[in-house]
Amino acid sequence: MADATPSLRTVGTIRFPPHRRSGCPRNRRNPLRHGRFCDKGPPSWDRTDWVLRRSHRGRQGLGESPHFGVFERADEFDVIHNSFDFLPLTYSGLVDTPVVTTIHGFSSERIVPVYAKYNDRGYYVAISDADRHQSLDYIATIHHGIDMRAFTEQSKPGDYLLFFGRIHPDKGTAEAIAVAESANVPLIIAGIVQDQDYFDAQVKPHIDGERVTFLGPVGPDVCGGLLGGALALLHLINFDEPFGFSVVEAMACGTPVIAHRRGSMPELIREGENGFLVHSITEAVVAVGSARDVERAAVRASVVARFDVSRMVDEYVAVYHRAVDLHLARTGR
Repeated sequence: MADATPSLRTVGTIRFPPHRRSGCPRNRRNPLRHGRFCDKGPPSWDRTDWVLRRSHRGRQGLGESPHFGVFERADEFDVIHNSFDFLPLTYSGLVDTPVVTTIHGFSSERIVPVYAKYNDRGYYVAISDADRHQSLDYIATIHHGIDMRAFTEQSKPGDYLLFFGRIHPDKGTAEAIAVAESANVPLIIAGIVQDQDYFDAQVKPHIDGERVTFLGPVGPDVCGGLLGGALALLHLINFDEPFGFSVVEAMACGTPVIAHRRGSMPELIREGENGFLVHSITEAVVAVGSARDVERAAVRASVVARFDVSRMVDEYVAVYHRAVDLHLARTGR
């Protein structure tokens, strides 16, 4: 790395395993995975998810965690991209390789001091401006991207509203039911039950298979049709959500989104163009009526350039180069 602007060759990545938290299972914590960078032309990517050494019993032990394996081989990489929260940061001071860390929200304020401890070498990336914490220094904000080819625009609105996500007070399932009932439009609920008491008390009593239908988590082969067939996606969150994959996925199908004006929603939704930002159930009911008049082709067009995975990759490649330059300037290595 003697050159001030070296060519990137390899990037080691640390990411979460597949998870099933929303309407359908996704493996999306770090779609860049291991990158092979070419000196000329666009980078090509191999599909090695992570370096993971296992014990002879086949069980993952403390010493065989994915971040341990990547840091053990740190000198093979020009950059390490960490999407595994704050734990791998404890290794960052032991290697000469710069570590870019994408922060996927904060599970608790108590973990912020841990991130702050590594401010000088964290090279933090926020997934939305709304999720930036004032105590931390960031190298960039990069919105997530999706493969637009996996979602097809459906030109005509359907006859149902959709709730697509985990069943939890934070996600506003009960509010979605209230809006659908007030608007007199059937509601389909798809997602994993994360709070059983909440489901039993505020969701289950409304499920009748006609006005309110509960599907549970659905597979990837169903997601696109379900999202695209809805009149609108109801995303009436009760917390400051760092990002909303289902919001972008619905819009990629041409389906407008009705969301509470919280967290990253104003960064994703353009009022009246691809959805509506509301403050109450009453406003959401009005928005349901307006959703019928939204041009669905325009909804998809509004997100193709902004949230396609290729845009995200380009922005991360730029961050990798910047991190290498900053690291070289700070450390001389």
